Amino acid sequence: MVAPKLAETLGLAGLRPPGTLTIAITGACNLSCSHCWVGAGEFSSARHVPSRTLRRLLGEFATLGGKGVRLTGGEPLCHPDWLDLLRFAVSTGFSSVALQTNGMLLDDDSVAGLRRLDFPGLGIQISFDGATAKTHDLVRGAGAFDSLLQGVRRLVRAGLGPRTCVFFTEMRHNLVEIPELLELAEQLGVASVATGTLVPCGRAAEDSLVAAPEPAQYLRLLERYHADPEFRRRYEMLGKVAALEWRCGDAPRGEGCTFVENPYLTAEGRLYPCVLCHADPYSVTGVFDKSLEDALGEGAPLWSGLLQASRCRSEAIVKCRTCSERLTCAGGCLGRAWASFGDVLAADDRCELRRAVRSGR
Repeated sequence: MVAPKLAETLGLAGLRPPGTLTIAITGACNLSCSHCWVGAGEFSSARHVPSRTLRRLLGEFATLGGKGVRLTGGEPLCHPDWLDLLRFAVSTGFSSVALQTNGMLLDDDSVAGLRRLDFPGLGIQISFDGATAKTHDLVRGAGAFDSLLQGVRRLVRAGLGPRTCVFFTEMRHNLVEIPELLELAEQLGVASVATGTLVPCGRAAEDSLVAAPEPAQYLRLLERYHADPEFRRRYEMLGKVAALEWRCGDAPRGEGCTFVENPYLTAEGRLYPCVLCHADPYSVTGVFDKSLEDALGEGAPLWSGLLQASRCRSEAIVKCRTCSERLTCAGGCLGRAWASFGDVLAADDRCELRRAVRSGR
């Protein structure tokens, strides 16, 4: 049940109440990846958020009616109290509790701790950026892939494979390995593989090493999907790739992004309305020094404006007005548009890709 005062505030702004909160418990990380959106690393200015603050916020979110939380970073396992925070989240009554990690720090003790949680709503998201060490380590550093595999195998041996999903960032140098990654995931015994196209911001905006794939690469992936029965089988069993999902389904996209249903709180205490919408002018700062209800209430009028912008994108964006895909994508993702171009009424950076995939399906 959503807290009545917050429900009223959000309702007057035309917003739905938050369901799942993603919270960065630290800005520290054992890696310094070339494509990191938040610029995490060993020398990050955003260090560990105090555990007392995190417990308060998690408790407040549960009281406000939140259903789930995701602990992220940086690398959350760098936080000395990450496992205690997971235990606290489980005890608070959330129906889902997720951990997003690069997998390298999953030693025997930490995996045993995860297993002892004995919580059916636990999810563990592991980052893979290739099906081989050469590809993965290109952006994450030498030895990252081997350490990652050791961590995943520990999870599987502990019976946590069904709780483990792989997340893969689609980049120009690694897209071709998606079929092999699905094969590896099947061999490892994890639950699923989801992917997302590189967002050209953070370190990715500065590092020439990484770039988003070109449409022709996705068309070749689509050709392989049609030609390779094993790829299709594994994909239907484990995979979710937006560009492959676009190959079918002409149903109009509904209302688009509704904001605040999946808010994101950074390790600096900045609250964004969505994990993909890191737009500072539409954020609430200083959240560690105020109640979460007050922070959400402060953000409501800002996010109401975003909601209106999202709903009018397919009309307001000139190139969308005559696009054959305008009804199925409704102007695309506002968060990606902001991250790529600094404008909530810019076109989604994947619009050319969507048109290419849909025309070549």
